[in-house]
Amino acid sequence: MSKQTDLNIKNKKAFHEYIILDRYEAGIALKGPEIKSVRQHNVNFRDSHVRIQGNDVFLINLHIARYKNSGYSQIDPSRNRRLLLNKREIRKLSIRVIERGLTIVPLRLYFKNGLLKVEIGLAKGKKIHDKRETIKKKELVREWQRKQ
Repeated sequence: MSKQTDLNIKNKKAFHEYIILDRYEAGIALKGPEIKSVRQHNVNFRDSHVRIQGNDVFLINLHIARYKNSGYSQIDPSRNRRLLLNKREIRKLSIRVIERGLTIVPLRLYFKNGLLKVEIGLAKGKKIHDKRETIKKKELVREWQRKQ
């Protein structure tokens, strides 16, 4: 079994679909079997996003597969999970989302000092031509590295 500090699950689609403007670190409220399932890398970021509701921030549609040794307790794999941010950060995020029309997306899950953290990003959606530019730049870098 891998060490708990080795966990670093990234949301690759977020970097393809969005331009990340700012990043925040948040704790996440999970139940026992969920954290065990995360340690086994049973996480899927597909269609997940962050929503601010009142004074709370929730991670929506993060799929954490059921832990097979969880016993009788069955937890919905796609339930809304509360993110742990302080009031100042929540206020700052909500103002930027409302005024500028930005969105908040989860970028990665990782352990820090034994606690599971979620890196969330304040993001702006990419247009099709932006995605093409990004792909061209990556291809140029790869060609340059091959030549050397």
